[in-house]
Amino acid sequence: MLLTALATYLTVSSAQSLPESQWQFHMSSQMGTVDAVVTLKAEAGVLTGQFDLGNGRTWPIEEGTIEGSSINFKINRDGASMTYVMTATLEGDTAEGIASAWGSNVPWTMTRNK
Repeated sequence: MLLTALATYLTVSSAQSLPESQWQFHMSSQMGTVDAVVTLKAEAGVLTGQFDLGNGRTWPIEEGTIEGSSINFKINRDGASMTYVMTATLEGDTAEGIASAWGSNVPWTMTRNK
């Protein structure tokens, strides 16, 4: 029982304090495919970073949180009125999530660069 509690604590603590890292993001929908390099950093439950889509296009992460293995944040597409509400579960070097915007939910994935 003590080992289980310790393992749970270490998993939650390490996720809530994620060192800065880069991830490969991929999402496909009816509107097209989005591939980006995502920089993430988490400290004390706050998730920050940005999506780099290339050619000078970046989307900052807004209202980011991390709790245990769950991450939540928002991104505004090119400063437009379209806001994606992003949720995901981190598992090691991968994340699987859902992007919600305008009543649609689209799956997405990220893999941490090594």
